Amino acid sequence: MATLYNEAYLTETLGELQDLCQAWGLSPRTEVALLNMSENATFRADDPDAADPVILRVHRPYYHSLQEIESELAWIEALRAEGVVETPQPLKVKGGGHIANFTHRGETRHVVGFAFMEGREPDLSADLVDGFVELGAISARLHQHVERWPRPAAFQRKVWTFATTLGPSPHWGPWRAALGLTGDGRALLERTCALLDRQLAAYGTGRDRFGLIHADLRLANLLVHGDRIGVIDFDDCGFGWFGYDFAAAVSFYETDPIIPDLQAAWLRGYRSVAPMPAEDEAMLPTFVLLRRILLTAWIASHAETPTAADAGGAAFTDGTLALADRYLADHG
Repeated sequence: MATLYNEAYLTETLGELQDLCQAWGLSPRTEVALLNMSENATFRADDPDAADPVILRVHRPYYHSLQEIESELAWIEALRAEGVVETPQPLKVKGGGHIANFTHRGETRHVVGFAFMEGREPDLSADLVDGFVELGAISARLHQHVERWPRPAAFQRKVWTFATTLGPSPHWGPWRAALGLTGDGRALLERTCALLDRQLAAYGTGRDRFGLIHADLRLANLLVHGDRIGVIDFDDCGFGWFGYDFAAAVSFYETDPIIPDLQAAWLRGYRSVAPMPAEDEAMLPTFVLLRRILLTAWIASHAETPTAADAGGAAFTDGTLALADRYLADHG
């Protein structure tokens, strides 16, 4: 689906959403505009008769099943009900439920509406250390919640292990298709992935370190408003290592010299809420590299999205190779 988000698709989707707005009680005068495209396409619906906009997320086909989407929303509802994190409310459609649908070129598209939340994405050029202290605390609260939350019987989300990230069944496509990857680079990543596979297998998936996680706590999915950090976009939430949530937080700038300071800040915030044993802390660089290689695969399989284009294509792959080379020198 690497060419899904072309101009024709977006124009047709806007038309479909314009007709679908009534499902959330919006008036015919509602104007719908594209906000961003990444895994999914997200739109803002402004109704002059409503107090606030509605955010509409059109799911990319073939990624999540209807049951997986419903499970994501069930977790969000539980987090909101218990005050664990500030995150936008999923909005119900007329007739009940949270998911609307339209048919596009013979295929069903799932659409979810969310209440509007004020805020802006954190600026990488600003001082992020204090924010990462709070983000660490948020991560710990999320992890504590999943340990006590009785999930619905039909709950289903993807599992993020080595096999489903860099192994034989990758959710985001094979890393070997990375843009600009040469034979030497492929050999380097082969060695790196073999090491990561061994390390993660030895670390294991015990309940104290592996469970339901947000899995995409990058800056683009945080909304800062005053002293509040809101968390959005649980679309990638699934079962993975708790430490992976730090790795996701430094997505796309893993090679920046500020990373050690941000890790220390995140750990400080995390430990203000819950324990983080030294063995788990020692795995954080492993998760950072795992995530970086995974993003390198994602960029290749989603090359038409602005997120992938902004990452730099082959230059991002080069950064991944440099990070892998340093990791092998330290851990190989």
